[in-house]
Amino acid sequence: MMSRREHRHGHDHAHGVMDPLLLSTRRGIWAIRWSFLILLGTALFQSAIVALSGSVALLADTFHNLGDAVTALPLWLAFALARRVPNERFTYGYGRMEDVAGVVIVLTILLSAVLAGYESLDRLLRPQPVSHLGSVVVAALVGFVGNEAVARLRISVGEEIGSAALVADGHHARVDGLTSLAVVFSAAGAWLEFSPADPLVGLAITVAILRIVWISGRTTVLRLLDAVDPAVVHEIREAARQTRGVAQVTEVRVRWLGHLLHAELNIAVSPGLTVEQGHEIAMDVRHTLLHQLRYLSNATIHTDPVSASGEAHHRIAAHAHGELPTHPH
Repeated sequence: MMSRREHRHGHDHAHGVMDPLLLSTRRGIWAIRWSFLILLGTALFQSAIVALSGSVALLADTFHNLGDAVTALPLWLAFALARRVPNERFTYGYGRMEDVAGVVIVLTILLSAVLAGYESLDRLLRPQPVSHLGSVVVAALVGFVGNEAVARLRISVGEEIGSAALVADGHHARVDGLTSLAVVFSAAGAWLEFSPADPLVGLAITVAILRIVWISGRTTVLRLLDAVDPAVVHEIREAARQTRGVAQVTEVRVRWLGHLLHAELNIAVSPGLTVEQGHEIAMDVRHTLLHQLRYLSNATIHTDPVSASGEAHHRIAAHAHGELPTHPH
């Protein structure tokens, strides 16, 4: 089967200069690279203030930002691998690495929740004084601005290219931004001599982190199970059905390959057509799908005669091989 930008329909017809997968993964790598640099710079600035103030809350926030920067590495690897061409071992390419990265990110968010909860409870039981409160507030605000910038970048690009893993990582960055704001409340509590302020806000943020774990984890698991919006299946079926020469559309299946969709469907045509004519109709269907439904990376079309339409007719009746018991296929 030819790639999307190679398929032809009566004349040379290219869909853009570059393959959509290459474009989207380059866009993803660009977002990840800038996210890493922003968060690394934020963490380095905060670490200097930690050394000055001795703030344990700011230290925890610094670790959170470093952890968020590190989560960019598995995504970076996944996007880089997705650009590699398929081979005899990985015949569909390496797009699934993005789903593996999504699992790693969700587990990292969960670990952040556990650490945030532990630090909050420990601070509640053993309060610690904080000095240079003004510097702590500035560092906390820098942490919030840096994380929010990264969150918007990741979520925007993730939604643009359809990457659930990148969107999940963006939500993680947003939660870390809230953690930075908690440091501001901690400084305010220290100024008002109300030491429980920081751990109480920390516990509230832990609950928010757990909510993000649930949302991101559910999205990632559904993607791993190839769950798609039923409206996508309906759109594919209708687009194929409206193609000239198609009498019926039976089975339609859609699966994820990273952040791209691959469709497989059965169509039925007149049994009086030649093999070449049936093939031309199948190519018309594929051409229509890839033009009208831009979220598809590829489509595999199986052509049946109307008299034997659907996979129910593909089964081989019960038969026997030598001494094997009678069995169908």
